[in-house]
Amino acid sequence: MAQPCLWRALGLCALALGALGAPSRAMTRRSATVAVTSAFAAAAAAPCALRRAAAAPVADEARTWRLDGDVPMPTLALNTAGLSKRDTERAVLLAASLGITHVDFHPGIERDGVSRALKGAARPLFLTTKLRKPPPGAAAADAAAAVRAQLAEDLVALGLDRVDLLLMRDHPSCDVMRAQWRALEEARAAGRARSIGVVNFCEGALRCVLETARVRPAVNYFMLHAGMGADAHGLRTFGEAHGVRTFAYGPLGEPRADGALLGGAVLRQAAEAHGRAPEEVALRWLLQSGCAVSVRPTADFSLGASACGSDAQCRPPLLVRARSYDWALSAAEMDDLDALREPDGNPTLFSSEGCPGPSPLRS
Repeated sequence: MAQPCLWRALGLCALALGALGAPSRAMTRRSATVAVTSAFAAAAAAPCALRRAAAAPVADEARTWRLDGDVPMPTLALNTAGLSKRDTERAVLLAASLGITHVDFHPGIERDGVSRALKGAARPLFLTTKLRKPPPGAAAADAAAAVRAQLAEDLVALGLDRVDLLLMRDHPSCDVMRAQWRALEEARAAGRARSIGVVNFCEGALRCVLETARVRPAVNYFMLHAGMGADAHGLRTFGEAHGVRTFAYGPLGEPRADGALLGGAVLRQAAEAHGRAPEEVALRWLLQSGCAVSVRPTADFSLGASACGSDAQCRPPLLVRARSYDWALSAAEMDDLDALREPDGNPTLFSSEGCPGPSPLRS
């Protein structure tokens, strides 16, 4: 089996492995074992079949995931990071008019812009928001209380009784992460968050939460772009083998658009072959590899700042992003992009002490 495809084969087996670890009344350990064996055999016989079949545009079902509880999540999201309240409102309304109905935002200014957009949106929106990171040294009980307080604050500000996906940031303390995760599980059980997940969790942070979780994270939201390898240094394989899907940000690079990435020969050649821009290829590679993706409205962004200052500035690139499902890279192009090892990056770019790699939060 080709190495770039190995993590995909492992991902196909994740649910069967879960059944083996904790078989239901309807599935014995023997039948779970058969399921695992069959899954590995199928993966070996047709590696990357789902991805390789995408010589044509992505099928409709790939545009939406079904999270636990049968929650439909659009796999392409607008990332409002760094936008002002007014620019957030503009970007959300423009994106929704073009078919991008998943909005990924932070609490505070961006949330308030989303709240304004909700009043004018012509269609329902899928809302993903994130918890603020507790300060270093925070007590576990205080961190859990902060989850409840922020969620209550956000729901009031949004004028809603629930969000669709609530994401928790990592922390240097495992006890703090476990206490916060229990608070997220409570919010899900109470219907205040339809799904719950994590942000910038390295393997160690995921292990911490998974060891005691009653509900596994639906997604791990971390940086991934061409040049980092399709497996994000093993993080995708580990998460997806435990049933945690990959929700990627930074397809153009972070904390700013990466000229080495977008100007690289492999992206440029694929772009020229399809009559596209390199940033379209960068986004398409992630979607076609099976990730959900959160993308900025334009390539004009930096750490803590982004722009959608006018319809003229924002609508054309959003239209390009909305059309990402309408074309496909070839299998050879996907292999070439999978094989890129530069410009590399740290998938958990904004993580805490305890996760490997450089982070602007620790500089």
